[in-house]
Amino acid sequence: MKKKILLALWFTLLLFSIGYLFWQNEFKYSLPTPIPKNYHAIAMGSKIDLSQCCAFDSKPVFFHFFNPDCPCSRFNVPHVSDLIKKYGDKVNFKIVVLNKKKTFSIAEIQQKFGAEIPVYFDEGIAQKCGVISTPQAVLLDADHNLYYRGNYNKTRYCTDAESNYAQMAIDSLLKQNISPSFNALALRAYGCSLPNCTK
Repeated sequence: MKKKILLALWFTLLLFSIGYLFWQNEFKYSLPTPIPKNYHAIAMGSKIDLSQCCAFDSKPVFFHFFNPDCPCSRFNVPHVSDLIKKYGDKVNFKIVVLNKKKTFSIAEIQQKFGAEIPVYFDEGIAQKCGVISTPQAVLLDADHNLYYRGNYNKTRYCTDAESNYAQMAIDSLLKQNISPSFNALALRAYGCSLPNCTK
């Protein structure tokens, strides 16, 4: 009888541990990021004034909001690197690192993406663009109007070619599509929430 009870307890503990690990490493990141109480919504098409912190030219600007400690951010590094390689001559890519617990150098971040692009550590950029989680993509047109703010893909591994939302946004802007249409999966924030980049 004791062996059965111990076996049942061990089995219950094992199931609980597996469930907890699944929650910690997978399921919680598939839930929408809670909207902060003091969140100020920034509508699509809004003019984004970042002249005090960033240098611009006449190309569209793509901000990648990144936290090296966020699992979702780490999974999409190869995808973002591919976007930089594919569109780097047509779009100005910039990385915004959002992490309050650790300090990273510009060279460390550039090495992760294999690209010498501007890197910022300014949470104010996220606020001005209406970003509440990492990873998030923000695309501004050549006049610095908010063209797209959202996810890279509906899967955290960025493997579904049919839902490459950030790439679709770039393609749409380069084709001069004035009013792109994206579904809720593209525009609703997922991943690690700000300001502490936890879930």
